[in-house]
Amino acid sequence: MHEDATIGVSRRSIVTAAALVPLATITAAAADKSVFSPAEMRVVEAVVDRLIPTDELGPGARACGVPTYIDRSLAGPLAREKMAFTAGLTAIDSAARSRHDMAFADLDDAKKDALLAALEDNQVAGFTPDSRSYFNRLRQLTLEGMFGDPFYGGNRGFAGWDLIRYPGPRLAVAPADQQIREPIKPLRTSAHGGRHGG
Repeated sequence: MHEDATIGVSRRSIVTAAALVPLATITAAAADKSVFSPAEMRVVEAVVDRLIPTDELGPGARACGVPTYIDRSLAGPLAREKMAFTAGLTAIDSAARSRHDMAFADLDDAKKDALLAALEDNQVAGFTPDSRSYFNRLRQLTLEGMFGDPFYGGNRGFAGWDLIRYPGPRLAVAPADQQIREPIKPLRTSAHGGRHGG
C-alpha cells in the first residue's frame, strides 16, 4: 500500500516485519489442489494487490504469486482454516456489494482501500470472530507469500527478496561479503535446492 493510504501498510513498513515471517510447510500434493473458486480467487487477488501493490519499487503481491501461496497453504497445512477463510472472502464481497453495489474486485483502488481499512478497524460485520482478526490473517499470509521461499508458490522471480535486499540462502559467506561494504550478489535459488522464483 502506498505511503498515504488509509490502511497504514506500506512497502517500507512491510519490509521491517519480513524477517519474522514464518513459513508454512506446503506438501507437493497441496501444490496440485486449488481451494478457491474463480470468484474467491478474484477477491484474494484484489486484496493482496492493495496490501502490496506494484509500484516504483517493484512488482506487488499479486504479480509475485501471493494468491498461489495462500491457495496452496489452505490446501495443505492450513486446511483447517479453509472454511473460515473462504467465508471471509464472501463477507468482503458482500460488504462491497452492500456499500457500492459492486464486487470487491471491481471497485476502484480508493474504495478497495477504504473497505480494507474498515476491516482493519473492525467496522465490518459478517466475520468470525471479527473483521480485524480476518484482516490481520490476510496480511500475515500476504507477507509470508511475498517474502517467503519461492518454493512455496509466492515470491515469484525472487522479487520479494530483492525488495528487502535478501541475497538468498547460502551455506557459507565469503570474508569479503561479511564486511557488507557492497550488496551481496543474490543467489537465485530456494532453500529447497531449486530456482523456484520463475
